[in-house]
Amino acid sequence: MSPPETRPTLDRGGVGLGASAHVIWGLFPAFWPLLDPAQPTEILAHRILWTMVLMAGVLTVLRGWGALRGVSRATWLRVTAAAVLITLNWGVFIYGVLIGRVVDVALGYYINPLVSTLLAILVLRERPTRLQGLALAIAAAAVVVISIGAGSPPWLGLVLAVSFALYGLMKKTIPLPSTAGLTAEGLVVGPLALVYVVVLQLTGHGTFTDHGGAHVLLMILAGPATTLPLLLYGAAARRIPLTTLGTLMYLTPTLQFLWGVLVLHETMPVTRWVGFGLVWMALVVFTVDVWRSTRRAPGDGSRRMREVGGVGELRGRQPT
Repeated sequence: MSPPETRPTLDRGGVGLGASAHVIWGLFPAFWPLLDPAQPTEILAHRILWTMVLMAGVLTVLRGWGALRGVSRATWLRVTAAAVLITLNWGVFIYGVLIGRVVDVALGYYINPLVSTLLAILVLRERPTRLQGLALAIAAAAVVVISIGAGSPPWLGLVLAVSFALYGLMKKTIPLPSTAGLTAEGLVVGPLALVYVVVLQLTGHGTFTDHGGAHVLLMILAGPATTLPLLLYGAAARRIPLTTLGTLMYLTPTLQFLWGVLVLHETMPVTRWVGFGLVWMALVVFTVDVWRSTRRAPGDGSRRMREVGGVGELRGRQPT
């Protein structure tokens, strides 16, 4: 009689790294307003610029520049498309936070895994499971309910969800390690961000050098604030199953939602509560499906996570 199969003990350090990454992302709505009086476009430009500088340093320390040598034109075109998508996502996120629409931002990151699944079905022609279909139907009903209550669709949340889902889909086609890939994206949009920052300063419309050393420091910290959770996430992804990391991702929109409701006191009419309740229900169904699919193939969780919705390995990431 063979001994019963034992499951590996979950790496608590890896869980801590993953949770730390998502907590930092979840607290971003508290950080970007500190950069006032800078406007969203100026903040976005500095975020791109200092992220590029820091990632270039990280890649140098890791001796990873070789990955970018000999990259084909087709790959650079994909990198450019990914850079445009993540720039759009970052910009909309910053804009949404600065105009006090943090709950809409949270909605976007709640429904992002479901949008990724929908794209896998429509673009990659993957066959959805019954539970995935149910989760998508519930999420669609949630968007309808929220739209009826607000008088218009939740465009901010939808743009955030779709732009990052498309970003994840594009990243699947780029044959570069994650650190080199993010650095390459910075090299595409970073010079444009630098030109924009210089023009703002020369025309007197920039805030970088006009509001004291604390403001300068905060603007520069936009880079580390972006790269630190990405590095923590990357370290966690090497130590814990992707299903666990994917479950941790719900920390991010939950913290954002709580910040919008409890700190900013954003309006939450009954229809919005009903809509968010449906979103949470859809995510429960979705998560149950992911865990069930993974448990059917113990020891091959990473592969199963990729199969569930096609872009499963990207669902745990947050682009905020």
